[in-house]
Amino acid sequence: MSDAKLAAQVIAEVKRAVVGKDEVLIRVLLAILAGGHILLEDIPGVGKTTMALAFSKALGLRYGRVQFTPDVMPSDLTGFSILDRTTNQMEYQPGALMCNLFLADELNRATSRTQSALLEAMEEGQVTVDGVSHPVPEPFLVIATQNPVGASGTQLLPDSQMDRFMLRLSIGYPKPADELELLRRKRRNGVSMEVCQVLTHEGLQHLRRQVEGVYISDEVLQYMVRLIGATRNHPRIAQGASPRASLALASVSRACAYLHDRDYVVPEDVRTMFQDTVAHRLILSAGGAQEAGALVQEILGGVEAPRIR
Repeated sequence: MSDAKLAAQVIAEVKRAVVGKDEVLIRVLLAILAGGHILLEDIPGVGKTTMALAFSKALGLRYGRVQFTPDVMPSDLTGFSILDRTTNQMEYQPGALMCNLFLADELNRATSRTQSALLEAMEEGQVTVDGVSHPVPEPFLVIATQNPVGASGTQLLPDSQMDRFMLRLSIGYPKPADELELLRRKRRNGVSMEVCQVLTHEGLQHLRRQVEGVYISDEVLQYMVRLIGATRNHPRIAQGASPRASLALASVSRACAYLHDRDYVVPEDVRTMFQDTVAHRLILSAGGAQEAGALVQEILGGVEAPRIR
């Protein structure tokens, strides 16, 4: 089976557990192939946990999950040291982050100290306990969920943490036909997770290397720079996208091209991924009533795409 067909098989397996959200599943896989983390901003009960668990099974990843509340401590994530009385040495006890796919459920209920512990793992690929660094397993991926702003007991994630998520996505309510199918599955077999493993760790790492090798021409790179630059000069945006956003856009555009069985990026790949990659990183000016997504679409319409021969 070809590499592109393997990726399609992963989606097919996850669809056995998640009904009617094909576009979101594809974008989650794109972020995974690009080596990025994902923020799911949605109301409870729409299948975020089910989706994360299904991807962990299809990709053969060790799964970890923490339901965040204000009393979750950094050591719950990073682990802690304990005295081994037989050796009289401090022994490291791994925390919840020592997995391949970590679901940070309702991350915006956590305290700043706990969020900082997660941030180190996301950015540095390690946790620090008692001054000693411990690498997280490879591959390592965070899927975080966030309640809508205004929900009881929540707070906004800091800008530095928002910038670490490659994509922000929303699952949303199912269509009536999809919800009917969900009810039928529940009646038949309790919505059992019949997801089979498609890839091993080595297989996923191989796909990631293939994605990294997808070619981006200077014309397309310049197009990305113009788009990102437009977010920094827009009168209704107080803080535009960072250089980290440019790197994320390039990576996920490569993954998009790869999933379309191409070894080069075209402007349409960039346009497809621009909003989900950039909108959550923007800080709007005071009094700006437009949503970030609408401003991003305005920028896409105002920056001319190159013609690729």
